Amino acid sequence: MNLRKIGFAGLGLIGGSIAKAVRLYYPDCEIVAFDKNRETLALAVQEGTIQTACSSIDDNFRGCSFIFLCTPVAYSGAYLAQLKDLADRDCILTDVGSVKTSIHEEAAALGLEENFIGGHPMAGSEKSGFANSKAHLIENAYYILTPSAGVSREKVEKYQSLIESLKALPIVLDCREHDFITGTVSHLPHIIAATLVNFVRDTDTKDEMMKALAAGGFKDITRIASSSPVMWQQICLKNRDNISRILGSYIDSLQRAKACVDKEDGPGLYTLFESSRDYRNSMPDSSAGPIKKQFALYCDIIDEAGGIATIATILASNNINIKNIGIVHNREFEEGVLRIEFYQEPACTKAAALLQKYRYVVYEK
Repeated sequence: MNLRKIGFAGLGLIGGSIAKAVRLYYPDCEIVAFDKNRETLALAVQEGTIQTACSSIDDNFRGCSFIFLCTPVAYSGAYLAQLKDLADRDCILTDVGSVKTSIHEEAAALGLEENFIGGHPMAGSEKSGFANSKAHLIENAYYILTPSAGVSREKVEKYQSLIESLKALPIVLDCREHDFITGTVSHLPHIIAATLVNFVRDTDTKDEMMKALAAGGFKDITRIASSSPVMWQQICLKNRDNISRILGSYIDSLQRAKACVDKEDGPGLYTLFESSRDYRNSMPDSSAGPIKKQFALYCDIIDEAGGIATIATILASNNINIKNIGIVHNREFEEGVLRIEFYQEPACTKAAALLQKYRYVVYEK
């Protein structure tokens, strides 16, 4: 693909990662970017990710083949309006938000249906900002495209080709179908995690024994409760109708589970856990869904001075970066004393083989 010029409105974690991927695979492409944070723009120029830093949406965005809106979903419409007169007929305008219907409605109201294709890279991190962006963040991640009704097939295929060239996996969906799917598999889990954490907080004992004894399973299913409150506030408001309907159906399922407990319905409870186990186990480990996968292993170590340091040294001497490491005190649902988390799956796999070579007993998740 001949990618001459591309623009970014917003250069945070996602915008920065896409820009870095473009720079990696299209080194001669001119990249123009706007961000409210001047330090972000200065860093992006210093690193060579972008050539032109803009303090506003201005004429520097003219002539772009693609313009990515990488701002919070609540502000995407306003920036789209500013870009209306700067995008020529061939330019593809897109966004990266996890709610699509609202931005499509704004694009239609602005008369931009011939230019706009919604985008949602299903990748992320618990860390935010350009400083944490990576060229490989979207690699092997699903990247949803939601074409407007008036956009040409040629533009859709051009966008698909770009995403494939950045090593992501494009999937084309209707914007409303996208919002229902992500409402169920992404937005609902975040609400469940947040409410479950708050429920434990509100019902904990005075000495916070629940907090102290929270098992690995609890921490795993509530990990996403650490996400940005502002971002999830905006997502819930933008996808309100879908989330309300999905929550209603989920509450009904909880009521059915409660009824099984109240009635001491053994077969019903068994079916609940059996069906969920079978469906969960049918999901491929390589699935690049909206909730980021963790790459971790567990291993047994003897409680002696320097035990953790020895493992850390073994991994570091083999150029394996550790994201997190610590003793698992509550092992009700976990095997292994030590939990080691990595940034990428290859590092986790390499570490497991290496530690086994040194006679450690390793458990992979």
